[in-house]
Amino acid sequence: MTEALAIRHVAFEDLGSFEQVLRDRGIDVTYADAGRGRLLEQVERRSPRLLVILGGPMGALETAAYPFLEEELALIRSRLSREKPLLGICLGAQLIAAAMGAGVYGGEAKELGWGAVDLSAAGADSPLAEMTTPVLHWHGDTFDLPQEAVHLASTPVCKNQAFAVGRRVLGLQFHAEVRGDAIESWLIGHAHEIAQAPGVSVQEIRADTRRYASLLETRSRTFFNRWLDGALA
Repeated sequence: MTEALAIRHVAFEDLGSFEQVLRDRGIDVTYADAGRGRLLEQVERRSPRLLVILGGPMGALETAAYPFLEEELALIRSRLSREKPLLGICLGAQLIAAAMGAGVYGGEAKELGWGAVDLSAAGADSPLAEMTTPVLHWHGDTFDLPQEAVHLASTPVCKNQAFAVGRRVLGLQFHAEVRGDAIESWLIGHAHEIAQAPGVSVQEIRADTRRYASLLETRSRTFFNRWLDGALA
């Protein structure tokens, strides 16, 4: 059976609605939790068709504090060199950018909560064309566009919200995968960060989740299926 393996950094930031898309396609889904065992050994032993690197609260360059990030960078470089399907979400996208030699650094402001993304011409001609609803943003860092990448999406706060490298590598700074029924875990897990973010409130995020999450799940499943069609071909 074809397998997708997702590297997870915190328990509540999982594959979300993407997981059911994979299972519906007959793809076995497994997780490798960062900080528990050697990631390189786990991934190489399983040799997954698709590798997904999920979000997390640490910075992509905090390798001294979090040595497993070096393993993730090595895995990304290996996937890129072999042109194997790779998806990075939030921290995962930053790690792909870093592995490709692009700068990763603190953004001009933290972007927390729901908001739309603006698609580039290339983005509108890609599977991301399905993403016409607000998505969940949850990051303070950003990155330069890797030299070999195609820019797909932006927001006023963050120029590089999505990029592609061919058909098989995709980086998403935003969270298209999040499910509405998971948001309380995000609010609990990120309570300290929310409290320190000016103009951001639990009540607003919760209300916007009720407003947007259901449509996002529908659009995200269509988008992800379209991307998988190309990435796994």
